[in-house]
Amino acid sequence: MGPWIWGRRVDVAVFVGSTLFAFGVAALAPWIAPGGVMPTWAWFAFVLGLDVAHVWTTLFRTYLDREERTRRRLLYLGVPVACYLGGVALHAQGPLVFWRVLAYAAAFHFVRQQVGWVAIYRARAGERETIDRRLDTALIYLATGWPLLFWHAHGRSFSWFVNGDFIDLSALRALVMPVGLLYAAVAVGYLCRSVHHVREGRRLNAGKHLAVLSTAAIWGLGIVVFDDDFTFTVTNVTAHAVPYFVLLWFYTRERGAERPASAVGRVARAGVGAFLLVVVVLAFSEEMLWERLVWHDRPGWFGGPSREAPLLGDIALTLVVPLLSLPQVVHYVLDGVLWRGRGGGPAQARALGFRPRSSP
Repeated sequence: MGPWIWGRRVDVAVFVGSTLFAFGVAALAPWIAPGGVMPTWAWFAFVLGLDVAHVWTTLFRTYLDREERTRRRLLYLGVPVACYLGGVALHAQGPLVFWRVLAYAAAFHFVRQQVGWVAIYRARAGERETIDRRLDTALIYLATGWPLLFWHAHGRSFSWFVNGDFIDLSALRALVMPVGLLYAAVAVGYLCRSVHHVREGRRLNAGKHLAVLSTAAIWGLGIVVFDDDFTFTVTNVTAHAVPYFVLLWFYTRERGAERPASAVGRVARAGVGAFLLVVVVLAFSEEMLWERLVWHDRPGWFGGPSREAPLLGDIALTLVVPLLSLPQVVHYVLDGVLWRGRGGGPAQARALGFRPRSSP
């Protein structure tokens, strides 16, 4: 078993290429996004085309697969119901309560995905010692957690979802420096451990190191160094969504080979273009509902009423907003369940490179 998930070229393109691309776009912000304001084309490309669309790729791992639905019927029925009822209860306490909880859930989901990628690379390299797991996990939590602490302590000109969704914790400013020093110390420990592995004659775990470096760059530069909505959105969304797109496409292809007559199999046979078309159409449909019913930011693209004459009142919004957020919230929950352990089946194992892949 080699050190790469999908192969050296694909892995480098996914983790390094997407990071460099995101920062390349962000570097043009003074010309294409003056004042950090997200232009319409960038919103379509990065928010709708990457962030929202990657959520819908989860369908190919779950609800579009009849056998999978039957195998985990209670999970796939219970999670949406529980998430919706919980969302209604939160929104009934106030819209900011709902968006605040959702923002912290999203941040945790983003952090845990990076922990997961590093764990996959560690498993592929056979690094089974407790010290490796603890060092890797601590470094990722600090590479993401320290910028989040900085955000809470010093404030940023952007938000995760809506203004004020992250709590003002300026009282914690005194912790920023010591936590930063701890981050640096753990990074040195990680580097020493990596050198120790090479001296022992182990193969360089390049994929893991690239995943760690890209995480540190995206979170450190995108949140701490730069302070505008455009840069934060482009960098964080790209680094999060692109690897997930690639994983779900490989899973769709592998599962399609197992069940060619299924919906997943038909999309897999049609190719990656069909896969992308399905999720982008679903993402556009979702955003059209958000815009027409809730946000009213882009009536020229989606129609609907203006902000000055919204369609829904407070009670209706309490019922509608949690419903529209269900794809996102269910994605958060299922993503934390489906990719763990050995229960994902042979298609998942092959998509993660743990078994020989089917022929394209």
